[in-house]
Amino acid sequence: MSNEVRLAFAHPSERAEAMAGADPLDRISLRDHIVEVEIGAFQAERGVTQRICFNVVVEVQPLSGPIDDDVDRILSYDRVTEAIAAELAVERLALLETLAERVAERILLEPQAVRAFVRIEKLDRGPGALGVEIVRAREGEPTPVLEQDDAPHPEMVFLSNAAIASPHLKGWLDQLEALGSPLIICVGADDVPAPQVPHKMAQRRIDLLAIEQNAWVLAARDDRCVVVETRTELDWAMKNGQTCVWAPSKIVLDSVDTPSAQPRDAVALAAWFAATFDAQEMLVIGADLPTGTNVPLRAMPVDQMHL
Repeated sequence: MSNEVRLAFAHPSERAEAMAGADPLDRISLRDHIVEVEIGAFQAERGVTQRICFNVVVEVQPLSGPIDDDVDRILSYDRVTEAIAAELAVERLALLETLAERVAERILLEPQAVRAFVRIEKLDRGPGALGVEIVRAREGEPTPVLEQDDAPHPEMVFLSNAAIASPHLKGWLDQLEALGSPLIICVGADDVPAPQVPHKMAQRRIDLLAIEQNAWVLAARDDRCVVVETRTELDWAMKNGQTCVWAPSKIVLDSVDTPSAQPRDAVALAAWFAATFDAQEMLVIGADLPTGTNVPLRAMPVDQMHL
């Protein structure tokens, strides 16, 4: 077996050693770290967990001066396992490639980290291990992590169908945008009932898609309203002053913390979504308020709407 083929299946620590330059870096490694998680692009992988195995090697700059047995001077192994746990907690992912990329990016935010080798394998999808390995290097200084207090806090609004159809819609949006906060609008399904099927998971998807259809109806009524479906799009939109209409399917289905609210309880589902932003309140125009939400709700009748 050639050396290249052997290295292709070797542990990432051997690959790191083989790729070392004239001035080799120090390395820390995590071997055979197994967690159970829901992940995968196939329908059979939804609603079930499977074991995935992480092997990670991080190359770090050698310390200058004595270590003094001080843990604060080194890159702790805990930071590697914390990076894995943090990325698994963000959302349900379809691809190991995405997870590997995010874990590497998070590790490379550490000031000591220079290059990361990340291998992730599924252990329960066949007789062998199915996986991916990536190598990523930091370019320049690490980007500071955005503190929660510095993150944009959006104005969350739920519009009923009567509010969407109101001739005053444009004026309301003008007032909401004038508040100066990023604006995220949630809607429910159209008044026309969605198809009904006996399969619970299929019905949930149908009901979520019914909400998304209505989101596009709102977008057609005002060009400022842009339908978005991912947290990445929402984060970008908030930083750039774009008014968003939430299309819930992807975020709900990929959520690690699955909402108890059903799509038919559209206001409660929107309140769950608002809570993921630590919203101070959600304005509900023209709809009844549910109980037991984690975000304070403020009701406003359509015929009395003024901010």
